[in-house]
Amino acid sequence: MWFKSLHLYRLHAAPAVDAIQLAEQMACYATKPLGNADARRIGWAAPAGRLGGGQLIHELQGHRLLSALRQERMLPASVVKEEVDEQVADIEAREGRKVTRKEKTALKEQVTEALLPRAFVRQQKIDLWWDTERNLIGINAASRSRAEDVLDLLRETLGSLKATPLSSQTLPIRAMTTWLGDPVSRPADLQLLDGVELKAKGDDGVVRARQVDLDSDEMQQLLESGRQASKMALGIEGQLTFMLHDDLALKSLRFGDALIEEADHADDGDDALARLETDFVLMAGSLRDNVARLIEWLGGENQQEVAATKGEVRS
Repeated sequence: MWFKSLHLYRLHAAPAVDAIQLAEQMACYATKPLGNADARRIGWAAPAGRLGGGQLIHELQGHRLLSALRQERMLPASVVKEEVDEQVADIEAREGRKVTRKEKTALKEQVTEALLPRAFVRQQKIDLWWDTERNLIGINAASRSRAEDVLDLLRETLGSLKATPLSSQTLPIRAMTTWLGDPVSRPADLQLLDGVELKAKGDDGVVRARQVDLDSDEMQQLLESGRQASKMALGIEGQLTFMLHDDLALKSLRFGDALIEEADHADDGDDALARLETDFVLMAGSLRDNVARLIEWLGGENQQEVAATKGEVRS
């Protein structure tokens, strides 16, 4: 249940839909098995799986948990190419002529259509956290594109949804570079851990470092050469650790021991559904507080985004 990654989105004029109504709308876009001709599909799934009795949404203390199931047929391009090449060679030998590019394109489409039903199906469950009190959505996806897939599904489900990536007044790359170069600038509860990625402004590539002292002279020399911190392993003391990216994505999330112990000691017996909800509400509460703290360290939320959330217009 515990999120490993987090892509954050600010909702603007969020729709006033209660959990019951939302569940009914989600049911219309519930996951279905891929058809023979389908390459991929995404639909809503029960966060607790069979244990949840098909329940598509869990709402606790102003937090909602939703899950999308992404299905995709894995048809390697090399397999398609091999089959197309064989058919092209057969045609050219049989008819004594060269196959045109247009014919090859048509053959590729035919081969793909024929092989697709036999291709292996990969499934990926992607969880979504919706903080209804703060109009914030966080998606547990490894990439921004996968997060956008889920957000698009939610838009389709609701009919419309105005959401933009959460942004801060100070760009993360600028703040991380400052924290790395100037220990005095670091917030009291912020911890610099042992991983960083430094980008050059020109074409000098990227420097990635793990298990290094970020306060070393070598790091300072790299900064003095004009490099900037585009990713950095950080911690909020006693709360969580993560890799902050320059687009404000949080990766490699790990929650504090005290929070995990609280979840382990919760009185939910052997009820797996109760355990999932306990874990979720504790995690969501921690994310709500610590995302707010991180945004504060980054100079506050982008004022244009705040104004849009309140229905104001800024040029």
